Amino acid sequence: MEGFSRYAIYWTPEDGPLARFGRGWLGWDPVTAEPVDHPAIGELPRDVALITQAPRKYGLHATLKPPFRLADGVDVTDLHAAVVALCPYLAPVTLPGLKLDRVGGFLALVPAGNEEPLADLAAEVMRALDGFRAPLTEAELARRRPERLTPRQRGHLADWGYPYVFDDYRFHVTLTGELPEAELSEVVTVLEPLLEPILAEPVRIGSLCLFAEASDGRFRMLERLPITRS
Repeated sequence: MEGFSRYAIYWTPEDGPLARFGRGWLGWDPVTAEPVDHPAIGELPRDVALITQAPRKYGLHATLKPPFRLADGVDVTDLHAAVVALCPYLAPVTLPGLKLDRVGGFLALVPAGNEEPLADLAAEVMRALDGFRAPLTEAELARRRPERLTPRQRGHLADWGYPYVFDDYRFHVTLTGELPEAELSEVVTVLEPLLEPILAEPVRIGSLCLFAEASDGRFRMLERLPITRS
């Protein structure tokens, strides 16, 4: 598990209709760490490879702890051990389903129903593992465009390395990069009928997935670890 530049804790669906859709739509399977051919679907406003360029490198996922470099004095073995130790203290969350929605200027799958248990889960993961995160460099801070953030989000960025945590956290599974409003609407028209039978099923958030960024800039899943508190 060595040789990676950054690590993250994500949720990604286990193999099934949602996972199969996600790896085809994004063109990347983070479990096998292999490219996947995009499907030929509908009349999209631009090529699917361009629509999905930004989220492709991460694979289909929802963020629980965003990508970070390891702090001095720790390695991925230490991080892995901490995630293993954390899992028995976390309870799975079952959602009635997901829905397609706009998040800022991009499309994502978001919970249908109460999001509070997911925010609580992400907060526990953030707090428990933050000691493994190296402080942001000035360049990393600048890339977050702090001038566009609220004062509270700037505080989160300084304290936790990411602006959208705790009260600003929203569980979401990104499907596109930022697009003009008209193009977002066109993509929704194409995706909704494809996703409808998939998203109607309950979704269980029952594991933490340790992801890592390789030299090609793409993330892959190193291990799926079940969360087991009853």
